[in-house]
Amino acid sequence: MKKFFVFFVLIHCSFVAAQKVQFQTLLHDKISIRALQIWDGKVWYSGTDSKFGYVSLKDTADKMQMRITAEKLDFRTLAQTKHAFYTINVGTPAKWFTVQKSDLKVKLNMIDTTKTVFYDAFAFDQVKNRGIAISDPNEDGSSKNLIFTYKSRKNPKTEFPKYFPGEAHFAASNSNIAMHGNWVWIATGGMKSRIFKFNWSHPFTWKIYETPFVQGTSSTGIYSIDFYDKNFGIAVGGDYTKQAENVNNIATTHDGGETWQIQASGKNGGYKTYVKFRPKSKGKDIIAVGDQNIELSTDFGKTWTTISEEKGLFVGEWMDENTLVLAGKNRVVKMTLH
Repeated sequence: MKKFFVFFVLIHCSFVAAQKVQFQTLLHDKISIRALQIWDGKVWYSGTDSKFGYVSLKDTADKMQMRITAEKLDFRTLAQTKHAFYTINVGTPAKWFTVQKSDLKVKLNMIDTTKTVFYDAFAFDQVKNRGIAISDPNEDGSSKNLIFTYKSRKNPKTEFPKYFPGEAHFAASNSNIAMHGNWVWIATGGMKSRIFKFNWSHPFTWKIYETPFVQGTSSTGIYSIDFYDKNFGIAVGGDYTKQAENVNNIATTHDGGETWQIQASGKNGGYKTYVKFRPKSKGKDIIAVGDQNIELSTDFGKTWTTISEEKGLFVGEWMDENTLVLAGKNRVVKMTLH
């Protein structure tokens, strides 16, 4: 396992294929971060050892960290509404906490003691006040998730997908859920790598689509997805046990997730945990982050260029079209593209 050292100079630059990339360390701590949110000029994160906190994007001395609970839990999800943050730990028992934005007061909302529970991602639409948290399936392959919408109180008939044996979700970056307008997409991996899709007008009726993505073992499949609009989307992933392998680990869709086309197979930097369309690029530019490198596509995901060899970063969020916040093993950084 490689060790990471902190130097007095925390900013460095790298030049790859005429793309200048600058990094600034915002936070260094003993923590693994796989979920973050940006709010009020700060990066908010949840992570290992029940740690939750923020660091200012403008002043790194302005920071706060607390423990959500005295237990040493691993939090890999984080969502926000106008008034609060929500997070659920991985494993069982799963505990769903609320942290109020006004005073950072913590509330335990629910405890799930199901044997197979493992919450992988949590996403919320603040505008419409609706969200979803997804877990690995129950032992019988039935879906297990939490849907937050005004319709949920009506106890409707549910038509959730049945999982194949060995099919689940990856809790790598809180980004295997994508939302655009009324549409929601959810990616699976493992023995099968598929896309589940539903519309908020009928949130309890889901459609299922096959993908040509790498799959067939517990560590393969889609790790992250994003959609530019209701039709054009991208999925990335691979095999976290064989991170250099780069076959069938990137795919795009132009019909809302019904069919997927493999891109750059054998011609990319390998396993990725996070993908996001670049703001103001009209879907042309896409960033992909993995444990071993960071890549950029400027042609709608068809080809990829490694713009940084930075390691140990798992998740990110665009601040604007030229700046991202990234987090992972022991740190939060700001990356600027020039």
